[in-house]
Amino acid sequence: MNSAILVNLARFILLLAAQVLIFNNMNFLGYINPYPYLLFIILYPVNGNKYGLLLSSFLLGIILDMFCNSGGVHAASCLALAYYRPYIFKFSFGLSYEYQTVRLNDILTPERFSFILFSVVLHHFSLFLLEVFRLNFLWEIILKTILSTVFTIIICIIIIYIIKPSKR
Repeated sequence: MNSAILVNLARFILLLAAQVLIFNNMNFLGYINPYPYLLFIILYPVNGNKYGLLLSSFLLGIILDMFCNSGGVHAASCLALAYYRPYIFKFSFGLSYEYQTVRLNDILTPERFSFILFSVVLHHFSLFLLEVFRLNFLWEIILKTILSTVFTIIICIIIIYIIKPSKR
């Protein structure tokens, strides 16, 4: 097996386990829910198989839905993020994405931060919109999206710096 496949498989399992065992039990004030399992989709290799990303994102979401008993909202949100990921890359990185020179687990730059921010906002908004499925609660959806996005981004950046490979 290729080492990139093993790294992605380990990342898939570890982030899913951390989400189920640790982060699903966190709920601050009813509005802040961290979802760092998104790092699997965010850190998936830029030049990786697009259909593999869609399939693994669906599996990640549906497995999390089975643990949360949430009826498919995580799977739909993960698929939305995986589908729009190339467009977010192109928006955030421009020509660097065209030439496949993007690495997300390096030092945090404004381009990397904007990519993580737009990815998390897209996922969270679609997740909370599908969870409630009523536009009467639009302000609650937006508030929950903003607060959970801030908390998720902080946790994701901390995790990226913890698992960042050393430059030896």
